Amino acid sequence: MVCPTLLSLILGAIELNRIVLAFRAFFSLVFSGELSAEILIALNLSRRSSAAPAKAAAPVPAAPAVRASDGALQILGILQRDSRLIDFLMEDVSAYSDDQIGAAVRELHDQCRDAIARYVTLAPVIDGVEGTYAKAPAQDANLVKFVGNVPAKPPAGGTLRHKGWRATKVELPNLAAKQDATIIAPAEIEIE
Repeated sequence: MVCPTLLSLILGAIELNRIVLAFRAFFSLVFSGELSAEILIALNLSRRSSAAPAKAAAPVPAAPAVRASDGALQILGILQRDSRLIDFLMEDVSAYSDDQIGAAVRELHDQCRDAIARYVTLAPVIDGVEGTYAKAPAQDANLVKFVGNVPAKPPAGGTLRHKGWRATKVELPNLAAKQDATIIAPAEIEIE
């Protein structure tokens, strides 16, 4: 007998594969104008032969490879552009008074918060009041991190010290085709 949880995982994986296949088919059509042989096989389709001889198609430039780090670098670039966060973090602030740093941080905080809110929707992992008892939504270490005197078998809950954050929606602007994601901010040269 198949466990209901296992069955739901299998069905979820099948749905995910269908979604991935749909995206691959879409981008194959957008960039090359036809479905690749691999996608045709996955969809149990075959290519029709055309009566007219096919024209030699001009080679289509390959789409730039998207790396997992591109989104993180793009967020850093946005924070630098909108609030100069990287400049602030890389500057030696030991020569400034606490009042000067505090004044700079207040403005930096507002600018960073606005920039993040523009592209990422955040929600708490546990929507509770910090300092009160909260039940863990799951024993998943990705959702909850138990701290303090944690027994071998973590309890069902405890005092909420931090709500945690989860991204519920991320809408970063598309990178330009030739844009190098590793350039957080280009150098600036003033011409007089």
